[in-house]
Amino acid sequence: MFAHIRQRLLFNTVIKYGKQKGYSSTLAVSEVKSEVKSEAEDVTEPIYPPVKDLSWKAQRKRNRQAWYDKIKGLETVEEKQFEINMPRYYGWKSLILKEHVIPYNALAHAQYYTRTHVVQESGLPAFYNNIVSTEQLDRMVQAVKSDIEDNIIFEHCIRRRDHEIPPDKFPLDENVKAHDRKIYMEEVISKALIHRINKTMLIHLAPENLHLLHAEVDFEPRLEASWFVGSLYPSTFRRLKRKSIEFMKDHADDPIDLPVQYIGQPVMHLRHKHPLREIIPLSDCENPALDVPTFKLNPGVLTYNFEKKHLTNIPGFWPGDESEFGLLSYHNCTYLQTRPEKYNDTSTALTVQAILSSYSWLLSQACYQGFSTFNDITYPLTTQTVITNGQWWSFFVYQLNTTLVHSEHADENPKRNICWVTEPIKLFDKIENEKVHGLNEEVLKTLIKFYMNVPEERTGVDLKPYLGKSVKVVADIEHDERRNWLEKQYKYLVNNRPRHRRTPEIYDWQKIYLIRFKTRPLDKKREPWQFGVKAYKRRLDDHCPPYIPRCLRGAKSPKMRQKGRFAKTYYP
Repeated sequence: MFAHIRQRLLFNTVIKYGKQKGYSSTLAVSEVKSEVKSEAEDVTEPIYPPVKDLSWKAQRKRNRQAWYDKIKGLETVEEKQFEINMPRYYGWKSLILKEHVIPYNALAHAQYYTRTHVVQESGLPAFYNNIVSTEQLDRMVQAVKSDIEDNIIFEHCIRRRDHEIPPDKFPLDENVKAHDRKIYMEEVISKALIHRINKTMLIHLAPENLHLLHAEVDFEPRLEASWFVGSLYPSTFRRLKRKSIEFMKDHADDPIDLPVQYIGQPVMHLRHKHPLREIIPLSDCENPALDVPTFKLNPGVLTYNFEKKHLTNIPGFWPGDESEFGLLSYHNCTYLQTRPEKYNDTSTALTVQAILSSYSWLLSQACYQGFSTFNDITYPLTTQTVITNGQWWSFFVYQLNTTLVHSEHADENPKRNICWVTEPIKLFDKIENEKVHGLNEEVLKTLIKFYMNVPEERTGVDLKPYLGKSVKVVADIEHDERRNWLEKQYKYLVNNRPRHRRTPEIYDWQKIYLIRFKTRPLDKKREPWQFGVKAYKRRLDDHCPPYIPRCLRGAKSPKMRQKGRFAKTYYP
């Protein structure tokens, strides 16, 4: 019917105006008939544009998805990090998670924020039973046993450490000073012992395990990771703010997304250019039996703090390093002595520490492969974690299967990350007369299995599907000016130094006299919020570029004069 109407209108138009210009009506009609017939044959069914939901929530979701796709389409690792921080000039107001600050009863919180399932059966997965034969394992234990004992004796009995303690490290109170001194010395000894045990393991195992010869060792590396958690209950302040806006009254109780920033303090990292093998296939992690507890309350109930920070993902090295996959990480747990004895949750605190540190290390590694908290990984990543104070040792294996925990994915994502846990085991019972009593060989066996877990190159898998083909990091950019600018600004961004000008805020006296009661109408308006400017929503690129003096613009060259007064920026 639509084609017939078009044909009739077209005939009338051509015949009417064709006669006026002296054209042959018969020829015009025949040409028109042939054109309409060919067009009708090409278009058999009408094509209509999709009907979009114009509600506020649907538009907001489409805008966010467009932002996620833009992040996915950027070529380099650093530019993706720039884009994630682009909406906030002063940084995101983030939940700060620190490795050695673990509140009471925080296991459900850690599992929900990382979408992690903790295997109930204590012990390592069956995968580790096939890494090395029993005879070879016993032989290696006997080879390293005597050296491990010598390391323990040297660090606890022989080495003098008085000169290693800073003179102003402890307070004047003698009781507090003695307690803090003991904890500090235990931390120093445990770190030194970890270094020596790692060196011993590499000396004895590297000749038969060539992957250890190519492993990179980092001492006290910088570990940071950031992500967004969704489906959380809004705070009272946010609900009231939504109710004060007319079109958002119906959305006052909608869940929110919360930025999270993790800051770790590992003792040592071992890295390799190939990833570890997966423990279970990626399809098995969608099993509904892998339960994850729910924690949607404000994390302030657990005494966590919030700070404005730029979100960073740093796995202990800069982008472009060849050894970019984790092999083994050591962590210290002497902070447990500062926890009240009434908590009685040593095992739970160690599990929380292992979940957050393992997830953060793998997430930051995934970000260097081009993934992010908004763009899910396409293959699993695995790491091995050791937490010890020198005497008590705990072993963990973590497999990262998904990074999507924002928005509705916090509840609807079928994938789960999995963590295997072992109970704390004593390496030795005591030290008397410079002799180690009760050395536990099971600890050495587990540690040897961790070192002998060989990473493999994954054939047929694109490890960096969301990065450029030839340009994957800023160092690969050929344009000198753009490369240098991005490198400098990226290092400044991840430093998280405060801006040279203070962040605009509303002081208490302003809330009382200018906003709530309005008793000072003659005061001059000076603050941005008085002009309707939301300073906390300022974009990262919303600033004046550096000014170029006239003498540096090339006054003698007309081409240089045309470049302008301000330097060029290269934000993604």
